[in-house]
Amino acid sequence: MTETSPQKPSFGVVLATHNQGKLREFRQLLTAAMPDFDATAHVFDAASVGAPDVKETGVTFAQNAILKAEAVAKATGLPSVSDDSGLAVDVLNGAPGIFSARWSGAHGDDTANLSLLLNQLADIDEQHRGAKFVCAAALAVPGQETVVTFGELKGTLLTAPRGDGGFGYDPILLPEGHDRSVAELTADEKNAISHRGQAFAALVLHVQRALEQLSARPSATER
Repeated sequence: MTETSPQKPSFGVVLATHNQGKLREFRQLLTAAMPDFDATAHVFDAASVGAPDVKETGVTFAQNAILKAEAVAKATGLPSVSDDSGLAVDVLNGAPGIFSARWSGAHGDDTANLSLLLNQLADIDEQHRGAKFVCAAALAVPGQETVVTFGELKGTLLTAPRGDGGFGYDPILLPEGHDRSVAELTADEKNAISHRGQAFAALVLHVQRALEQLSARPSATER
């Protein structure tokens, strides 16, 4: 049986991720900012368009976001958005940081990452459990300078997970001024305050401009 490669679209934006939670959040943000734009039809994840899975070899969130966005934009010819985000814990001097997704050793094992971190902080009093989610988002457009934006969400780490929403460390971060964990918030509530929501929201105008430029290009049949 012959496998066929994913067809590369001629219009849209590629989110350089295989994380369906991030894809869902980004589509929601674009839909809110651009009601006439069909984000479900025109926002793609990397796998669906055959884009490469880029290794995060940078030493900062921004470097990793840029690496992924530029590699996917080059591979697809489309505007590409990427983010690198993670949890920075005060008493761990900012760790897990860029290693958040693989803190327990296996990339993307949320349960193992949560369990390890909670065990490491088991003896830490509430007043010293400060932490924040940090995000750097990048938009790469072929032939243009890459744009990078940032966001953060400060809070306190709980002693046990709460809530079924979100992903990653959402169940253990209690945002400042809230009595529910990030995982207990609705999607709209989370997007309104989250680190990723802030970074992506700051990027939306640039994404909109890139899509307008792309739609204005003559199609292959018009050339």
